[in-house]
Amino acid sequence: MQERKVRFGIIGAGMIANYHAESIRAVPQAELVAVCGSNPARTKAFADKYGIAAYTDLEAFLAQAPIDAVTIATPTGLHEPVAVPAARAGKHILCEKPLDVTPEKSQAIIDACRQAGVILAPVFQYRFGHGAITVSKAIAAGRFGKLLLVSGRIKWWRSQEYYDSGAWRGTWDLDGGGCLMNQSIHTIDLMLHFGGKPEQVFGYTATRTHTGIEVEDNACAVLRYENGALGVIEASTSCAPGFPLRIEVSGERGTAIIEGDAIIDWRFTDSDPGDAAILAQIGGRALGSGASDPKAISTEGHRLQIEDMTRAILSGTSPAVDGAEAKTPVELICGIYASMQSGRPYFFKE
Repeated sequence: MQERKVRFGIIGAGMIANYHAESIRAVPQAELVAVCGSNPARTKAFADKYGIAAYTDLEAFLAQAPIDAVTIATPTGLHEPVAVPAARAGKHILCEKPLDVTPEKSQAIIDACRQAGVILAPVFQYRFGHGAITVSKAIAAGRFGKLLLVSGRIKWWRSQEYYDSGAWRGTWDLDGGGCLMNQSIHTIDLMLHFGGKPEQVFGYTATRTHTGIEVEDNACAVLRYENGALGVIEASTSCAPGFPLRIEVSGERGTAIIEGDAIIDWRFTDSDPGDAAILAQIGGRALGSGASDPKAISTEGHRLQIEDMTRAILSGTSPAVDGAEAKTPVELICGIYASMQSGRPYFFKE
């Protein structure tokens, strides 16, 4: 008896869609069958490359393509307009980060998926890395004790050509923001995954080195989590030559530091039988860094998330990263923008 596979279609045919395609093809229980894009020539070239069907009309794609799920790889501000119809058509959804450019549009996607009874997962592939999993397990086990500080640093670099390469890049409507919303959201997601929900945030943003963009290329913010822990976010796409993202988690009983996805420091007041294995892997293999080149990331993180999404669909269970979690990073980033505009802290409401 032939093993059932999850049939995927990709919405969007740009750079990141290739990561989706390669990752789907690397998962035995997944099959890539179609792509839908707005640019006919680029969509055809993408379809020819992977030997799949090409569509330029979303309605026809959702009605005719033999697919169980879609991955969304369009510019961020176009996520909600394609995700909601896909959910209503009964397709499970794996959506690139951020879920959309505002909390309201993000919530619309979440609501549509709930109402349709389909799975929604955001692409937060760093959750599947060794460093993130190890720290998350240690927090759950109480190794840190009371959390005190959970901070992130994303000092990356992007060329002027990067922003000039697409009319949507660096715009509020389609990019949703700059170094915070586009590049830093993975780190911010991990900070919230480790530290919990935010209570308030105060931030500054600036555009220092890039021209022709509406959004920030540098930002700094301080936040307080609901559990009382504090944190700092440093974000940039101006810091040459670009450095791996860094997350520091400190509690009353210990500290862990992640750089890229590798744990580079692991110190606790009490020892644990598993510490030796963790210490032996310090500085080990990471999922790939986009610190100075957005094309330098590995497909491994996407593959792990496609694998998890496929498992969830086939088993009827929840994915490791549930779609409902994807709104909070967007809300935090928008809170930083609101704080910058008002000059006051932004307070999160229940």
